[in-house]
This record gives sequence, structure tokens and C-alpha cells, in this order.
Amino acid sequence: MRIGLFATCLGDTLFPEAVKATAVLLARLGHDVVFPPGQTCCGQMHINTGYQREPVPLVRNFAEQFGDTSIDAVVMPSGSCAGSVRHQHPLVAERYGDAALRAGVATVKAKTYELSEFLVDVLDVTRVGAYFPHRVTYHPTCHSLRMLRVGEKPLKLLRAVDSIDLVELPEADACCGFGGTFAVKNAETSTAMLQDKMRHIGATEADVCTAGDSSCLMHIGGGLSRIRSGTRTLHLAQILSSTRTSPYVLTEAVR
Repeated sequence: MRIGLFATCLGDTLFPEAVKATAVLLARLGHDVVFPPGQTCCGQMHINTGYQREPVPLVRNFAEQFGDTSIDAVVMPSGSCAGSVRHQHPLVAERYGDAALRAGVATVKAKTYELSEFLVDVLDVTRVGAYFPHRVTYHPTCHSLRMLRVGEKPLKLLRAVDSIDLVELPEADACCGFGGTFAVKNAETSTAMLQDKMRHIGATEADVCTAGDSSCLMHIGGGLSRIRSGTRTLHLAQILSSTRTSPYVLTEAVR
């Protein structure tokens, strides 16, 4: 397949290794990964904050960049951005767009996937040749869990990783408290939710907490580093791209 890779804003600016790992993984599975150079923000943060008309140019650009018929699927290491493309873009296009935008959005929506659902649902694979000999716990992010409903797909992939010690996260489906601008506008509530999440992560004694969204991992990772927990965060793509011949070298977290 010819796969269009969407980097996301956080991937582009703060977590490029998660984007690179996604490309490496998909290429290793035998697919042609392309990166449309004109891609920009998907507009999720604008829409989530209540500005639905303003991101029309971003939605239009996304549809143009990934609407090429030679691109069979659009894949991204983010449940929140995939959720925005599939659920929010159609709303914006219907309310504020023209016929061309609505058609373009519909075309791209139909072939857009978060990484784990693309691997499991489209490629029908769970064992991707990954090797990660560390204790890991998984946090299901809100958009992937509630909007995309990826369910057990990330866990199926993790269970098939060679030498991994996968431990269940208590109250895993509880929000970590990030929520984009929610963490800024409701800092005290966000911090309280993060403290609960960190307590549960600590109970697993995991070396790594993984998830499918860099945004949530940024929030959780910041908290874990401040309390010197000894647990670090790592995107799901980075675990799945690690192999015996090219293993991910896990540096020790601050304690």
C-alpha cells in the first residue's frame, strides 16, 4: 500500500521520534510511506476550543494534501488527530465549507486511521516483529478509546511484542487530565487527575508507560519526571518499531 504519513503538530515540533518510528514500522511491513510536504496542523485545537470557522483553511489543506488518489491510506501516530479528521472535519465542512470541501473531507475521512487500528483492522497484523525487553504499562487515551473506539487493538499489538513484560494499568480508562487547553484552563483539576494517573502507573512498577498519543504522554511524562518516579513515557510506535537487530535503547528515567 501507499501510505500518507501525517506527522501532527506535536510530532513535528516535540516528538519527531514517534513519527519516524511510525514510518520505519510501516516500511518494514512492506509499504510505501510518503510524506506530503505541504501538510500543516489538522485544526483540532481550534475546533476543540470553540473556533469552528477559523480552521476551514487547515481542513481544506489537509483534504488537498492527503486526497491524492495514489494514497491508499492516511496513518498518524495520534488518536486525537485521527478522531478530528474523521469526526470534526466533516462537521466543519458541513457548516462552513463548500461542496468541494465536503467532498474532499469525505474522501480523506474514509481512508484515515490511527496507527494501531490501521495495523490490526486494515493490515490484519498484530505481530510486527517487535522486540522490547522491558516492563510496560499501557494508557488508553480518551480520543482513541471513546471517539475512535480502538479498544484492545493497541494491547493486542503489545502482547505480541517479543520479551515484553506487559502489566495492566489500574483504572486505565480514566483520563490523564490533559485534554489540550483543558489543562491550561482547568489547571487544578487537570493536576488532580494527573496525580491519580501517576499513582496508578507507580503501582505497576513499569519501566515505561506507553500510549498512542504524544500529547497525553507529554502530560504524564512531565508529571512522572517531576516526582522522579523512575518510569518514563514512550509512544506505542517506538515500541513496535524496536527489533532485536535494531533495538530501542531505553535510557534510565530520573529517580
